[in-house]
Amino acid sequence: MLEDIIKEREKKLDSLMRQGVNPYPSKIKRNFLIGEILKNFNKLYISGKKVNITGRIIGSRDQGNLIFTDIKDESGRIQAILKKNLVGNFKLLKQNLDIGDFITISGTLIKTKAGEKSIEVKIADIIVKSLRPLPSSWYGLKDIEERFRKKYLDIILNEQAKEKIVLRSEIIRIIREELQNEKFIEVETPIFQYLAGGAKARPFITHHNALNIDFYLRIAPELFLKRLLVAGFERIFEIGRVFRNEGIDRDHNPEFTMLELYWAYHDWEELMKFAEKILKKAVAGAKIKNDHTEYFSKSKIWPKITYADSFKKYAKIDINKIKTKDIDEVFKKEVRLKIKDPIFITHYPKSISPLAKSCPDNSLLTERFQLIIDGMEIVNGFSELNNPIDQRKRMEEQEKMYRAGDQEASRLDEDFLEALEYGMPPAAGLGIGVDRLMVLLTNSDNIKEVIIFPTLKPK
Repeated sequence: MLEDIIKEREKKLDSLMRQGVNPYPSKIKRNFLIGEILKNFNKLYISGKKVNITGRIIGSRDQGNLIFTDIKDESGRIQAILKKNLVGNFKLLKQNLDIGDFITISGTLIKTKAGEKSIEVKIADIIVKSLRPLPSSWYGLKDIEERFRKKYLDIILNEQAKEKIVLRSEIIRIIREELQNEKFIEVETPIFQYLAGGAKARPFITHHNALNIDFYLRIAPELFLKRLLVAGFERIFEIGRVFRNEGIDRDHNPEFTMLELYWAYHDWEELMKFAEKILKKAVAGAKIKNDHTEYFSKSKIWPKITYADSFKKYAKIDINKIKTKDIDEVFKKEVRLKIKDPIFITHYPKSISPLAKSCPDNSLLTERFQLIIDGMEIVNGFSELNNPIDQRKRMEEQEKMYRAGDQEASRLDEDFLEALEYGMPPAAGLGIGVDRLMVLLTNSDNIKEVIIFPTLKPK
């Protein structure tokens, strides 16, 4: 039973402390990462240089006067061999060492008869005594929800889980670098907002005690980033968390990461090309190869189709015959889910695009696009509406919808409208759902696989 294992480990902890061993020291000696040793093994082996490493024990085989341990740090894993006649505190280690403990060792490199690269240990000390066994050593972490709930254990036991985090970091780094190369500057805008705007979504509400007022957690940074366009910035972006009080499924988590950028004196068509270029560069730079990354090949040009025509092509529906007011819900269920290869959906209706400019040849449509891949919205962008009179009318319509009970409708934001009245330059803006992008790039089945700590109902 788990309780018995924990009690036994607590006894070992007590034994170590009674013998004068500090099982949780601050200062650690380490001169190599395991990955560095493996990379330069032959050179270090020939030199006979002593190596000091630190890591978690993830495997142990006791053979009497020999203990074979597998030690893992962030960079890799290696076998360490403890011999009774070489390690001074061999008996103490034999009695108290468990899988899951952290250990620091010093020794020289050897190869076993089977040719396995190993460290022959001269000095070894326990530096963290673990009180709970790793799941693989007693029941296994097989339940999917438990993997998401205890992501730290999943990362220890599942190399793919760790690789997804590393890849996510690399993709964000490359995108950030590419934007900075294009002279974009990164900014930060408020997460607490008086009004939740910039997207159609139900917000979370929180309360500030000192001011004694309610705030909303932002559903998008859009309206504050546009204020910076008014202020004179021409190329800005933000990568950060946004919060939407919505359901949880394959594509949705209540808090997620968005990249939003705004580019003055550019329009939606230029931004479509830019989005395609930046995403393909990021995938190429990260050197990812799987079924989905083929979508991002430089040789493939992503096609375009209008919103209305997408209903005909994918759902065999004439958009003009849809009676429901919520056309976009029909689009999400009947059209978007059927799209696999990357495609830009263009010319969205004005009724569902309150912040986008109308098309000059049809005021009922907007200069808006979405990039859809594998049934998911990855990018949403448009020519930004900068006419304060038109924007006020649209916000008033959204406010009426909100007051009539539509909790996802945008609110009338007087402060934003005042800023717009000072003049905002022509600009295009877009948002990229980082988590959904990573679902594609890691061949994952669920957004929870690529969010380090996804939202789950507590037990």
